[in-house]
Amino acid sequence: MHSLRIIFFAFSLLGITFANAQVQIEEFGQTQDTVKYKPIDPLAPSKAAFYSAILPGLGQAYNKKYWKIPIVYGGLAVGYYFYNDNNNFYNEFRDIYKRRLEGYTDDKYYGIYSDNVLINAQRTYQRNRDISLMVMIGIYVLNIIDANVDAHLIQFNVNENLSLRPEININDITSKQNLGLVLNYKF
Repeated sequence: MHSLRIIFFAFSLLGITFANAQVQIEEFGQTQDTVKYKPIDPLAPSKAAFYSAILPGLGQAYNKKYWKIPIVYGGLAVGYYFYNDNNNFYNEFRDIYKRRLEGYTDDKYYGIYSDNVLINAQRTYQRNRDISLMVMIGIYVLNIIDANVDAHLIQFNVNENLSLRPEININDITSKQNLGLVLNYKF
């Protein structure tokens, strides 16, 4: 009776092992490509740049980088604020100086600022206004460049078959460290 239990246990164990092996063979036989690559759309970067040129932030939305849109509009809003503020001060000091040239003495800065101070204030606010305009144009251009580069990088192949890592080896002869860069590409 005892040997019958051992034989039954051995056949049960063998049956379970055979069933597991059969499942593993069936699963192994159905090899599928586990790495799925997205098709590359060569026009995506130019579309993203075009959309950002038409409406700032639209290229970032096309790339599904929605968090960048407030940064774009925040930068443009700050540039516009400083442009508008400097332009208002420039126009104010210019108008006051023009009125003083015409002989009027009823401005709010009469007796406080001389004509030379008004001229310097005009130059300063004009320069700051122009710098603010250049900053706004720069942010607009960076918005377009960001959308284009981001669309290129979305299509970049980043998988386990491609790696680049630094490596430090010790030279056997001099016992000094050699710094190198290893590029692995698996087919």
